[in-house]
Amino acid sequence: MEFEFGDLKVRIVEGDITLLECDAIVNAANRYLKHGGGVAAAIVRRGGEEIQRESDEYVKKHGPLKTGEVAVTGAGRLKAKYVIHAVGPIYGEEGEEKLAEAVRNSLQAADRLGLRTLALPAISTGVYGYPMEICAKVMKTELGRFSKRKKSLELVTICLYGKDSFERFVEAFRQAP
Repeated sequence: MEFEFGDLKVRIVEGDITLLECDAIVNAANRYLKHGGGVAAAIVRRGGEEIQRESDEYVKKHGPLKTGEVAVTGAGRLKAKYVIHAVGPIYGEEGEEKLAEAVRNSLQAADRLGLRTLALPAISTGVYGYPMEICAKVMKTELGRFSKRKKSLELVTICLYGKDSFERFVEAFRQAP
């Protein structure tokens, strides 16, 4: 399903983010960039241990990330050039603004790198417990804001795991602002 935010195209797909061909994929990360489960583990399995090594080096040099912050590493054997690791909030402990910050910082990192295509997962909806509808609403708002000032990004693909997640996102994006 495709949506337009000005000249920014947003595509919502169901599938495996590690198989997408794009300039960068966003990883829903923890603050220590330890990629042991969920999307993060799948990224390292498919992309290779060098992603974890680069992540470890980043944390060693800069310290753990705060919620909402991002770090960029190479993408190993993935079809992408970069992985943008975004630390999302834990539902019930940190508010929607932190989720918005993680999305916003991911988009801005892609733009700073001059990328044309980016893939986003449903940040914080796995073990961090954010409801899909809230994540979709936050992403839609942030994509709308970003589209008004964007530079290089042309296409953002939101890649969701499972039909139910896909349908919830499409429904949220179809709703009026």
